[in-house]
Amino acid sequence: MDTPISEDGRAGRWLLGAALLALSWLPRTVLVVGWILACLYFDQFTGAACVVAFVTVRVVRAVGGRGPLPGRALNPDDEPELAALVRDVAERVGFGEPLLVRVVPGVEASLGRVRVGRTDTRVLLLGLPLLRALSAAELASVVAHELAHERHVGDRGVVLLRFARASAADGLEGRFRPTAPLAGPLLRASQPQMWRAETAADADAARVAGTEATAAALRRTALLHTVLESLGERWLDGLAEDDRRPEDIYDALDAALADPHVARHAARAVAEADVLEPDPYATADHPPLERRLAALPHHTGTPYGDAPVPLRTAAAVEAWCARALAHGEEQPGTPAADALRPVRLLDLPDDDLRELGRSALSPVLCRATGRDTPADAVAAALDTIADGTWTALARTLEPALRHAPAAARAPIARTVVATALAHTLADVLLATGLTPAGRWTRTVLLTPDGRPVDLYERAATALDDGDPGPLRALLTATGPKETAV
Repeated sequence: MDTPISEDGRAGRWLLGAALLALSWLPRTVLVVGWILACLYFDQFTGAACVVAFVTVRVVRAVGGRGPLPGRALNPDDEPELAALVRDVAERVGFGEPLLVRVVPGVEASLGRVRVGRTDTRVLLLGLPLLRALSAAELASVVAHELAHERHVGDRGVVLLRFARASAADGLEGRFRPTAPLAGPLLRASQPQMWRAETAADADAARVAGTEATAAALRRTALLHTVLESLGERWLDGLAEDDRRPEDIYDALDAALADPHVARHAARAVAEADVLEPDPYATADHPPLERRLAALPHHTGTPYGDAPVPLRTAAAVEAWCARALAHGEEQPGTPAADALRPVRLLDLPDDDLRELGRSALSPVLCRATGRDTPADAVAAALDTIADGTWTALARTLEPALRHAPAAARAPIARTVVATALAHTLADVLLATGLTPAGRWTRTVLLTPDGRPVDLYERAATALDDGDPGPLRALLTATGPKETAV
């Protein structure tokens, strides 16, 4: 009936967590101790005392500091349907602690611990995109997954291990990775325990809400995250440059995901995520999506329903979340958060909307190839595909690629070049009179005979095959003779 993670590894979790935490603090500890010893060696007792005081203050603030609770409260009296669903799921999972429910603007769900008065209380954070897009059964599986984590962890070993892994992973970013030789083996040794905790929570979610609803929730969440991270963030950045913010961003994201071209791009990004984003140091706490789906046990689950859970305060919640999403840490209602003018994305002309979602990569490819025009830059990029030197072009486009782990370089290079080539090629072809296939993306165009052409897919295929011929033929067939490459 239940699928708790193994109790045998409890001591191992504590040991691995302690080792990773000590390793993550090691560089800073060496720096602080070295500075203090240097001050004492040169009789700079005041300097040493200042360092000690500074470190003490930082530690006290880190341990004792409690900022405001994230998100916006969803009171049970205001949202009785949601409260009833959460209570029912909690009973089925066996979760009996006091629980607050708050909505956050992003695509996320998590369970945290806070102190309300003298009561140790749990806070369930639910992203508004999930509340809008998931059916009641799918949302129940998400809630069950988060609450099941607490059931499976009888001690705080997994909590410590997750925190220690995140701290150690921070030291693996950038070019200077002094702890990598030791952190890598520890992270790889501890990852299976993290993955078991996730699949165990998935199993409980399937038992409560059903395998079909749990699988659908996992897939839908990945799609929503991808679309928000790509289109949504571009919209936010583009409007912010003009002191504007989107007040209907969630409606626009729903409309974009309903477009077949956007949906296909998002599904491909989800499917390729584990290939395009390799994890050589085993920092990922969640297993790959397909592995999670394959591990789900079969359960019919409780018939919660196929419609989303109604939010009675939906208008106020969506307005709050739209502002929070546009302003990051600025709380809605503050002067800084109210400075941007609201605009409706769905009311913008198609050209303006596509321009907001545009990646300004043509100048980047021009600089990387040393060419003056997008057409010449595309020609130079196609030449690198023909002669097999496109990986060097990728390093020029993305200098940080030189410092990426060896296993990550090839797939990242492919994505970098294909993306830059697709967007620059779109600029060239749009200038010849071709039109976009939809209002949401500029890289899927209609040929003169009305066929949609996905330029990213064409560019990726050319890189895989080492053959730029089809792209050159596309340019020759769709543009005037002087634009042919």
